[in-house]
Amino acid sequence: MLPTFVIALREGVEASLIVGIVAAFLVQQGRRDMLRHVLVGVGIAVLICTGIGIGLQLLNEELPQRQQEMLETVIGLAAVAIVTFMIFWMRRHARGMKSELESSASRALAEGSAGALIGMAFFAVLREGIETVVFLLAIFQGAEDATAAGLGAVLGILSSIAIGYGIYRGGVRLNLSRFFKLTAVVLVFVAAGLLSNSVHTAWEAGWVTFLQGQAVDLSWLVVPGTWTSALLTGMLGLQSTMTEAQVIVYLVYLLPMLAYVLWPEAWRVRRPRNKVARAPNPADA
Repeated sequence: MLPTFVIALREGVEASLIVGIVAAFLVQQGRRDMLRHVLVGVGIAVLICTGIGIGLQLLNEELPQRQQEMLETVIGLAAVAIVTFMIFWMRRHARGMKSELESSASRALAEGSAGALIGMAFFAVLREGIETVVFLLAIFQGAEDATAAGLGAVLGILSSIAIGYGIYRGGVRLNLSRFFKLTAVVLVFVAAGLLSNSVHTAWEAGWVTFLQGQAVDLSWLVVPGTWTSALLTGMLGLQSTMTEAQVIVYLVYLLPMLAYVLWPEAWRVRRPRNKVARAPNPADA
């Protein structure tokens, strides 16, 4: 439940932030008439993303067992690629994201381009929605309790909508840098678990045939239906038994990504090099 909640919350906040800022600018400029167009754009984007999710799920159910494992492997790897790109992008842009959005929205209004504002809202929801669909679908495929996972996703989306509305009304001030850093830590563990699970489905699909000896046995701790199972499997991405290949890819992804996310921003700042004094030129005398 917690992984799907965090994913839906994080992706939803990104989309809600853009929509909230666009809506707030329209109101400030006395263009409330454009709000319904923004909502229509958001609604169309939501319908497209929902259709993609349903289509992928129906396709997966219609395929033979081996092809299902292939598709699940591809979806899992795509989800890991998406969250990795998202973490790197947000690490670089989270601090100035709100000011950049406000600047873009202000520029669009100054130029009288209401269509650009509507497009910002539509493509923000479409992009984040597709990422959310792929990520959640990958998690649902390996979830022990699909109902709890679905409830977590719904709560995450509703929370992100509430935050977006609060931003629109001006009553919510969100420290984006801290928010995205905290959720990034959770997503790194979730992505590492998805990558490990993708190795398993790739083995069932016949794509991976090496390093399949059992390396970890946590069956004494990961008992289905217990809180430890929910934490270790759902949150940390660990399975009751893991092969050598699964453990290797889990650690190879987890350790450097955690170091990247947790590395203090102040340590990344490079000190400017001291300029070497230029010797006086006799011609300047």
